[in-house]
Amino acid sequence: MKRYYTRACNFYYGNRSKELVGKKKTLPLNGLNEISFDEIEIISRKSSRRLFINNLSNLPKNQKKQILLDLKKITSKKKNFASLNFKKIPNIMGILNLTPDSFSDGGKFNSRKKGANHAIQMFKSGANIIDVGGESTRPGSIDVNENIEWKRIGSVIKSISKKIPISLDTRKSKIMKKGIECGVKIINDVSGLRYDIETLDILKKYKIPFVIHHSQGSPKNMQDRPRYKNEVLDIYDFFENSIKFLRSIGVKHKNIIIDPGIGFGKNLKHNMNLINKVSIFHSLGFPILVGNSRKRFIKELSGKNDTKNRIGGTISSSIYLMMQGVQILRIHDVNELIQAVKVFRNLIKN
Repeated sequence: MKRYYTRACNFYYGNRSKELVGKKKTLPLNGLNEISFDEIEIISRKSSRRLFINNLSNLPKNQKKQILLDLKKITSKKKNFASLNFKKIPNIMGILNLTPDSFSDGGKFNSRKKGANHAIQMFKSGANIIDVGGESTRPGSIDVNENIEWKRIGSVIKSISKKIPISLDTRKSKIMKKGIECGVKIINDVSGLRYDIETLDILKKYKIPFVIHHSQGSPKNMQDRPRYKNEVLDIYDFFENSIKFLRSIGVKHKNIIIDPGIGFGKNLKHNMNLINKVSIFHSLGFPILVGNSRKRFIKELSGKNDTKNRIGGTISSSIYLMMQGVQILRIHDVNELIQAVKVFRNLIKN
């Protein structure tokens, strides 16, 4: 049977969405009246077409069956976990890099006092969870010894884990175990759970929520001419196959997040297509996380108007992602983004 993929599109937000859902002219995303859609794009490896949801009855029987299964996942409510609230969009994951060499803020917070204070400030500003990392995975970076990595993050995690919810950004199973024992709520492994084979044992044993992150290659070489047949569908298949594998080894819970990995083994074209088509991943049935903050694509698009913190590009891309129903944004400048979201929400009320 031919494989089809379903992408929700033509979204409505705020009062307009609630009005249309009430009249049954759109379908709600994740059961939320705040954001809904009235079109889908049906995609195969050779073609695509868009149609309004009220025209689904005209589809061939086998195709219609696939599409309806996807729509059930797209519209189903998401249960909250790990301090994330899926009754609203977006949730904010604040970034705390306790490293000397991260791409935009290396060395800025890499002490216990500075790191803990910054985490608490982001949480007070409105972040739902703080993502703590002790190893840079910027393009060209090299592996960090696990003892050094834990030395960077351990004291900060211990000092704040009882005060605020923490996500742990690591590729190493021993770091994960230590973090979980200190109260970490989510594991965020940018290798897609492939760097350390024992990671799977940790996830199975502790049943902790985790992120499946897509990357091509390692941080050291991932930007050396990345290639895809079709980046959007290839990455979708990666997630689908990863979920099937995890189920096969006994990871049964649904507290899973998917991250297409902007900038991790992708060039500008790949990144733009992923952001533009990001709503396709809703049909996997799990919350979507995107790390767009301060990324290189902002520089590539803005040219001479690039800035160090890239706040403008981060905010504009974040609003776009929010309008595609992305549930979690991984952000450096938490207060500035939440300010932008509040203003946006109020503007669309009128």
